[in-house]
Amino acid sequence: MGLTKDFGGLTPITAILSQVLTADANGATCDLLGFGGVAISFNVGNSADTLSGSVEINLEVQHSDDDSTWSACADTDIIDSVTGANTGTLAHIDAPAEDSNVFTTQYIGGKRYVRGVVNLVGTHTNGTPISCTYIRFRPESI
Repeated sequence: MGLTKDFGGLTPITAILSQVLTADANGATCDLLGFGGVAISFNVGNSADTLSGSVEINLEVQHSDDDSTWSACADTDIIDSVTGANTGTLAHIDAPAEDSNVFTTQYIGGKRYVRGVVNLVGTHTNGTPISCTYIRFRPESI
């Protein structure tokens, strides 16, 4: 599940360690049991490949009821979705001026488990440095 440290009810979780990706990557599972929500943040560096309409990066959110059967969440399950390869896309990066940025969304769907997904379309020979972090919030009191 990644490294965690509690900051007064805010619980960050490393989902994808910072690394150069040349293939798709699924983030660690984020269990929302006991929390009212989660922010999902991707830090994307400068791509060593020329991004275009055929070489692109889609940052997506998937959800699950059982932590084993995953599906793309609906666009309405995240804040500020964009059109991408799948529903639940928060960033569609297909030009060099669009990388080297931090992309963040909030999951507002109703499933217990979520994860961030990096979906690389086309051939990414040299790769792009990307990491993903979750910050769970609104802890429920017992």
